[in-house]
Amino acid sequence: MRRPLGGDDRGQVSVEFMGLLPLILLVLVLLWQCVLIGYTYSLAAHAADRGARAATATEGGGEGACRSAAEEQLPSAWRAGATTSCVPDAGLWKATVHLGVPVLFPGAGAFPGVTGTAGVAKEARG
Repeated sequence: MRRPLGGDDRGQVSVEFMGLLPLILLVLVLLWQCVLIGYTYSLAAHAADRGARAATATEGGGEGACRSAAEEQLPSAWRAGATTSCVPDAGLWKATVHLGVPVLFPGAGAFPGVTGTAGVAKEARG
């Protein structure tokens, strides 16, 4: 029995899959990096919010309470490169948290970071 002139298609799916595998992996890596960026934004915003609330609502309050509360909210991998500032401003406590965005997984390096800010009205005590 003779083979057709066009050849045989056996193994074609395997060859195509191996050709597309690097592209599939690249897309997955990029999607994962986007997830890390979004999660880092969420962490920064939440930490800034908690810090600003602690500055005004806790007994003693102030900058120390703000920094402690903000940094306490961060996972340890993000806490290492975090910078937090808390300042009173026109009847508000403003907290700013700056975090580096991890490259692929926390601890592997960081892209330039993201910033989360929050402000809470000063509470009158008395």
